[in-house]
This record gives sequence, C-alpha cells and structure tokens, in this order.
Amino acid sequence: MRRRQFIVHAAAGGAAAVLAGPLRAQAPARLLLGQSAALSGPAAALGQQFRAGAQLVFERLNARGGVNGRTIELQSLDDGYEPDRCAANTRKLIEGGAFALFGYIGTPTSLAALPLATQAKLPFVAPFTGAEGLRAPFNRYAFHVRASYFDETAKIVEQCTSVGIKRIAVFHQNDSYGKAGLEGVTRALKPLGLDPAALGTVERNTVDVDAAVKSIIAGRPDAIVQISAYKSCAAFIRAARKAGFGGTFYNVSFVGTKALADELGADARGVVVSQVMPYPYAPHSALASEYLAASKAAQGDAFAPNYGSMEGYVAARTLAEALRRPGGTASADGLIGALESLHDLNLGGFFVDFGPQKHTGSKFVDLTILTEDGHVRR
Repeated sequence: MRRRQFIVHAAAGGAAAVLAGPLRAQAPARLLLGQSAALSGPAAALGQQFRAGAQLVFERLNARGGVNGRTIELQSLDDGYEPDRCAANTRKLIEGGAFALFGYIGTPTSLAALPLATQAKLPFVAPFTGAEGLRAPFNRYAFHVRASYFDETAKIVEQCTSVGIKRIAVFHQNDSYGKAGLEGVTRALKPLGLDPAALGTVERNTVDVDAAVKSIIAGRPDAIVQISAYKSCAAFIRAARKAGFGGTFYNVSFVGTKALADELGADARGVVVSQVMPYPYAPHSALASEYLAASKAAQGDAFAPNYGSMEGYVAARTLAEALRRPGGTASADGLIGALESLHDLNLGGFFVDFGPQKHTGSKFVDLTILTEDGHVRR
C-alpha cells in the first residue's frame, strides 16, 4: 500500500476533473456545508489551515459554476476546540439547512457533534481526527479520509522498537483525544510484552505541563510520544529538555506540524511527527503539485504550505468528487451513496477507498522530522 500511495501520476486521471471541469451556465444554487472548528484560541492554527486548504477547492469549483450547477458554501463557526461550543454550533448549522457537516477539528468536538449529525441523518465528512471512537462501531453517516490514531501510533512504536527503544512514555491531553492516542500506543506495545514507561497529562487548551514532566522524567524513558495540540506539546518539549531528557519526541499528526515548528523555533530540531497526508512542501506527487499550484495561485507570495491545509485540500477534493457523481447533490442519502461509490479513488498518488461498510478511506502513515530552521524532512 505504501508503494502505491505515492505513485506520481502526471495527469492524475479522472481525479483532476473535479477541478478542471467545464464552465456551467445554470443559474446558481447553493450547497451549504457546515463546519465547527477551532478558529481562535490555542488550537486555532489547526482549524484555520484546514479551512484554507478546503476553500482552495471549493472556490475554484465555484468559479467554474459549482458542482452540477450548484455552488458550494462552507459556513465555518468557531468552537475554540471546546465540545460544548461545538455542539451548539452543530445545532445551529443543522437548523440553518446544512447539506452535510464537513471538516470538524478534533476528537472531543467531533464526538460531541457526531450524535447530532446522526440524529439529523446528515453526512459527517472528513473530521480532522483519527480517534477510534468516531470509527467504531460503524456509523452510516461518518466518513473518514485520514488514517486513525491507532495507525499512527503503531507506526511510531514500530519505528522506536526497530532501533532498540523500548522505554516509551506517553504525554497526553486529558480528554478523549489524548486517551485515544494513549490507547493506540498501549495496543501497539502489548504484543511486544511492553507497557508505557511513564505517563503524564495536560488539560485541553492549557500549557500547565510541570506535573507531567516530573512524572515522565521519573520513568526514565528513551522516547516520549505526545498526544496533544501544538502549544502544550511545545511547552512540554522545552520543559522536558530543561529537566535533562535527551531522547526523542514523537507526535501524531493532529499536533499541527507547521504550528509546532513555529512554536518551537530552533528547539524543533529532531522532533518526529507522524503524517497521514502526502508531503506538501515539494511536488513529489501529482496531488502535491496540484495543491502547491492552487495555493500559489490563490495566495501568491504569502503562501506557506503545510500539512493542515493539505488535509483540508484532500478532504474537499474527496467530497467534491462524491458531489459530482450521480445523486451526489440530490440529498443526504444521495451523498452517502456517492461517497460509498469512491472505490480506490486516486487523487494523484493518494488513494481514498470507501464502500457501503467501509467508511475509513486511508491507512497511509509516514514519519517526518523537524529541523531547527523550521523545515520538515521526510
């Protein structure tokens, strides 16, 4: 699967047709997509980047007449990465006539929203989270474009143990997101006869990491897996290094790679981040080439590629492909059927594979490393 994921296709086949379709003359009608996301607060970069990437697709589609003559409007409401605000936003979006819910940011917020989407019988597409609680048991309305946190943490544990590292600690957010990541690490260690060497927690939207540093350093780990957002992870890295930790830090994709690198500055050197999207910084795949060209055209010299906007771009490309299929814009049920018809969809070297009983589209995971000058290396 890994070999297939990054095949470079010069034309990217029919996938590129989503963005390159003919101009349409029909009178415009609206398809309203609802999103609740962190657009302010300590996790704001995650929501802002995802939305920016998605809008690259939707705005280009709209400039060409939309999908089947209907323009796409993405209504994004700020929840500050807080579940109660997300639930209130979701009710507002549903009452406001959202055709589908799209691109929710985070585990605790998505867990608050999915029951509301299910009750309203609305598709819940491409949440920016890999939590298993949103994937099992199977939910007809939930569609995941990214790999899971179990996939990411398994890759991290495999990398650590392959070089002889067995004492692996976990620093995690004290909520459903952090616990999902901790469970992933624990599951990956169990077949090896290992347990986490130490644990430490931080509250969501805070950087109070002193107790976690003390607890984890006492366990003498050789590596620390972090399951939190970028500000708390950066605070922990600095404090742990000051306390004498000389091992390697590993983060899952939700941390926000560019935001973490910016937060750490030169202290980012050697920090590893697992990724569930193609490398966005160079045209190593047809999808990356397309993303970079679209971003440059829209944003000019202000454009700074990042994994967050790449994920928003991939999510929007996937949704747009479903919308343009027969029945995709007819109703919520029609969109569900169209999404389920996306078998082995090639977006230009990255594949999304859905089916009637398969709503997790990818298991792709890659590892990257941050440099002291703010770059991301594969």
